[in-house]
Amino acid sequence: MTVHTILKMGEPRLLRQAEPVTQFDTPELHALIADMRETMHAAGGVGLAAPQIGVNLQLVIFGFQQSERYPDAPPVPETILINPVLTPLADDKEDGWEGCLSVPGLRGMVPRWTKLRYVGVDQYGKAIEREVDDFHARVVQHECDHLAGVLYPMRMTDLSRLGYIDVLFPDMDPAADD
Repeated sequence: MTVHTILKMGEPRLLRQAEPVTQFDTPELHALIADMRETMHAAGGVGLAAPQIGVNLQLVIFGFQQSERYPDAPPVPETILINPVLTPLADDKEDGWEGCLSVPGLRGMVPRWTKLRYVGVDQYGKAIEREVDDFHARVVQHECDHLAGVLYPMRMTDLSRLGYIDVLFPDMDPAADD
């Protein structure tokens, strides 16, 4: 397993539309997922999209039992989600603070759907379908945005709510820079 460098905002590869995964249960796919998991854990993240390590595929991983970056967030099941499709289940959106491993040191207030359904497949090509809400829904939307070349500041409606973590949250662990 390899810990990869996470691309940062400004890198053109983060703005591409990711390609669908077409082959499942291959050694290459399993190795990529293992590398992504290792990279995400090394960075202390709650999710990671393949484009964040320069791989232009529709593949995201996310999930945690407890997060230092989001200490009040409920657990999200560890998930490998390939070729996802998200469908909002309500018109309601809610603002929430987000960070990103590709936007280190910053947090922004981002509106997201509060409830959605996501479908896709796992690394074996087995179908995944879940209805989720709240923080789980936020994490899925954030990670899947990377597959469309969207970083969270592009979703913000009020840039006065974008700032450095150590200024916005002076009591937060300075390593919590998603």
